[in-house]
Amino acid sequence: MNFLDLVSQTRTCRRFRQSAAVSTLIVRGLVDLGRLAACAGNLQPLKYIISTSPATNAAIFQHLRWAAYLRDWAGPAEGERPAAYIVVCRDNTISDTPGSDHGFATQNILLGATDCGLGACPIGSIDRDGLRRVLHVPDHCEILLVVALGYPAETIQLEKVFSDRSIRYWRDPAGVHHVPKRSLEEIVLLEFTDSSGVA
Repeated sequence: MNFLDLVSQTRTCRRFRQSAAVSTLIVRGLVDLGRLAACAGNLQPLKYIISTSPATNAAIFQHLRWAAYLRDWAGPAEGERPAAYIVVCRDNTISDTPGSDHGFATQNILLGATDCGLGACPIGSIDRDGLRRVLHVPDHCEILLVVALGYPAETIQLEKVFSDRSIRYWRDPAGVHHVPKRSLEEIVLLEFTDSSGVA
């Protein structure tokens, strides 16, 4: 697929074919894409925890919160849960400065997952203390994000933001997940071109 299609199809997936295993080799390849992302000062403070183990996955799942806008949904049911996880951490002995490194790295991971036919969900709503204990994360490493991975078990459709300007995603009766996006015209704040007369 071309790059626009890849970006358009890289959506947050929250229901997976849990029984379809994701190989550790694929997950390591996704982490390698994260490794290649831009980072401040080239310090490269990000470290990653990989799980393709059903037992560890079940433990990770207990410390995640899913889909705040879907108030009547507690998260994926057994059978629709992720088959793999990447926990993105920052090694504070390298850099303890909050920044955007994990955003750049995670977007590479998400694009790579889509290219591999996987669905992915970046999750920032985490019981970090509980997850730290379960995974035995070293004290000098801070948990930033968790990326849930698996083969998709849902259809995701982009929509224009409606006239009420709601950006809340929703599911229709058929279970299709709809994601409103603002138009390009709405988000371009200022545009200067050669004909604008601005030096």
